Amino acid sequence: MVQAIINIEEHENRVINIIKGKFGLRNKSDAIEYIIKEYERDVLEPELRPEFIEKMKKIEKEPTIKVKDPRKHFGLN
Repeated sequence: MVQAIINIEEHENRVINIIKGKFGLRNKSDAIEYIIKEYERDVLEPELRPEFIEKMKKIEKEPTIKVKDPRKHFGLN
């Protein structure tokens, strides 16, 4: 485990306390860990997560269709 001393403004401290209370976390470290995991899940390269890879493998197995004119096929004339 890594320990860090951080400087945050009062507003950010309040947000951490709100997250801590809302999700019943034991301390601010748990709240910060929760925030980081949520950020990672939502923002950081979701296309590389195992669920995404499994989804793409399923899509890859689906039948395909051949389209001569994509503009016409999708009504983009």
